Amino acid sequence: MALASTNSNSNDLSRRDLFIVAGAVVLIALIYLLASRFTCAIGFPLDDSWIHQTYARNLALRGEWAFRPGIPSAGSTAPLWSALLAIGFILRLSPYIWTYLLGAIILFAMAVLAEWAVRNLVESYRPRFPWVGIFFAFEWHFAWAAMSGMETLLHGLTVTTVLMLLMTNTRRHLTLGLLTGLSIWVRPDGLTLLPPALLLILINEPDSRSRFTAIGHYLMGFGALFIPYLFFNLAIGETPMPNTFYAKQAEYASWQKLPIFTRLGQMSLQLLVGPGLVLIPGVIGWLAKSIKQKMWGSLLALIWCGGYLFLYISRLPVYQHGRYIMPAMPVFFLFGLLAFAEFDKSKLFTRHHWVGQLVWRASIGMLAFAFIFLGANSYARDVAVIESEMVVTAKWVAANLPPDALIAAHDIGALGYFDHHNLIDLAGLISPEVIPFIRDEPQLTLYLNQKGADYLIAFPDFYPLLAGNAEIVFKTNSLITQTFDEENMTVYLWKTP
Repeated sequence: MALASTNSNSNDLSRRDLFIVAGAVVLIALIYLLASRFTCAIGFPLDDSWIHQTYARNLALRGEWAFRPGIPSAGSTAPLWSALLAIGFILRLSPYIWTYLLGAIILFAMAVLAEWAVRNLVESYRPRFPWVGIFFAFEWHFAWAAMSGMETLLHGLTVTTVLMLLMTNTRRHLTLGLLTGLSIWVRPDGLTLLPPALLLILINEPDSRSRFTAIGHYLMGFGALFIPYLFFNLAIGETPMPNTFYAKQAEYASWQKLPIFTRLGQMSLQLLVGPGLVLIPGVIGWLAKSIKQKMWGSLLALIWCGGYLFLYISRLPVYQHGRYIMPAMPVFFLFGLLAFAEFDKSKLFTRHHWVGQLVWRASIGMLAFAFIFLGANSYARDVAVIESEMVVTAKWVAANLPPDALIAAHDIGALGYFDHHNLIDLAGLISPEVIPFIRDEPQLTLYLNQKGADYLIAFPDFYPLLAGNAEIVFKTNSLITQTFDEENMTVYLWKTP
């Protein structure tokens, strides 16, 4: 079994290296935020970001785990992320400054982790500039996630940390278990880290006694955080997982019926848009090396990556730039960069090796540079849609609808933050009773009538039956959304028979 390099200088990053990576993170954050500001406004690219802000505000100011004050609910997929955001409200830096700062810190940590990993796994990698860290800082999926107000990048950081420990053959099994348990507080799919961690312990430990001890330490650390997580969800929502775990799968049941090759094609498009495309040869090369040299940690990390990607495309669509599969992207990219770092210092093609170096370097550099601006443009457009549709609608509702109105809506994030009406959540996050019929419009009609809903807020093409005969009382008429040939968010008067 091949072990990672462990010489004393293998993982040293100088203060200069850290400053360079930090500068890259600050630069990319400013580019994204300025692009957003000059396109429309400072904001978030997802309505879900406002769900976390609402939970965080209620936790900080009222001491409640609730979307609506006084009504506990398990609608936050990422309790740890919402709790971290709550600090910003205590410091009076939320919703924006603290959230962007957290995202930048996590992006910096991810970039440093990647740089550290390559220095540990490729002995010849001793660059003048920490270009692996810079690549991660500038990679547009990660920059988008860092400025999104979502837990996506934090989840990516936690799972990548666990997998990097596996790749470097750690014997710190208690720490490994704690990190696995921590990842579940960020997203429940952190559970997928259990199989590779346990398998590596079985492979690495020399005898049954040491295996039993190592697994015991690992499960002790894991259970110390996972068991409280289960009790937390049971106490809040009466289910072992957050409502979103069940609601998303029910909502996208139609996606699960698509041919697998269609889903694989859409996933590949999201994964490889950007410099990731030219890293594919490196991923294949590092996989071949891992097999040849029996680098079990690397093999298990790549198997986890493939399994994670397949798990998600089997259950959920890869929309919004593939944000659900983003936590697997650091490992995928890192494999390609490991192979590139090793290839760069080798003499594989003897005197013509410089040609391969030049082509690969130029391809990675040009794509990374181009997607700094293409990614910022995508981010700015996403923010513009949320600001001009969800936020505008929420503020109009807060100012114009009767205080006692009961509102049914699918996108409740901005409504929860800017408005205080009672809500029926058609996505099931805070109204889990709708999950069994979440996309059944006739059944939803009966449900809204039974509950006595007064208004419906939706995009017309999302609920054509519900919106078909309802009276329009407000429409955003956002030119930004119309430019994309999409419908504007609309407020309907719901007339219960």
